[in-house]
Amino acid sequence: MFATYINCLTVILGSLLGLLVKNRLKDSYKQVVFTSSGLVTLVIGISMALQTGSFLILIFSTILGGFIGYALSIEDAVLSLGTWMESRLGRKGRDEEAAKNFALGFLNASLLFCSGAMTVVGSIQAGTTGDYQLLLVKSVMDGCMAIIFTAVYGPGVMASALVILVYQGFFTLAGGFISPILGESGINELSAVGGVLLMMIGFGLLDIRKSKTGNFLPAMVVAPLLAMLAPYLVALMANLVS
Repeated sequence: MFATYINCLTVILGSLLGLLVKNRLKDSYKQVVFTSSGLVTLVIGISMALQTGSFLILIFSTILGGFIGYALSIEDAVLSLGTWMESRLGRKGRDEEAAKNFALGFLNASLLFCSGAMTVVGSIQAGTTGDYQLLLVKSVMDGCMAIIFTAVYGPGVMASALVILVYQGFFTLAGGFISPILGESGINELSAVGGVLLMMIGFGLLDIRKSKTGNFLPAMVVAPLLAMLAPYLVALMANLVS
């Protein structure tokens, strides 16, 4: 768990630096931050999405995950959690726009920091072999992105450290059991779907298309499941054809 604690700390420090930058940015420069962070997020998302071993798995997991997420209204629940966290931090007097930005910062930063293969693979490595190198590299990257995202959304990004603690901590502690189940293909598909979600965030930051990204979170569960079922489905199809 050592590397996970370091990761949480770098996100918190990055968020504090981001708040300092945000308070000193002119409105004209804030658009530069939005555009830059949107483009970088888009590039990261595309690179992750291309890790998929099957675009059929990618599209079906995204669609099925979206259906589940919209049926459960997951984004509304996550945003409500973010708003509740803001109120617990003594920010009840803030306006509705500030509360929305806090919740969006919490949601989007949590997706950014937890959707990649580095999170899963690095956590499993740390838990099973004691190798923290990958997570420490990720910690530096997350800290830098926390500065940019906090400059865009505000202090809600800092709250994502709690999600990192729970999510990475889970894979670190249960890595020895989960790794053989997911396999390389399962981890790749999970990362690829995470890339699609990051692309949604990037498009939103660039004002190209706003999506309820949180409603697609179940896709990150559906993707590795489909990856595990794919060989059996292919064999079944082959038997039916023959």
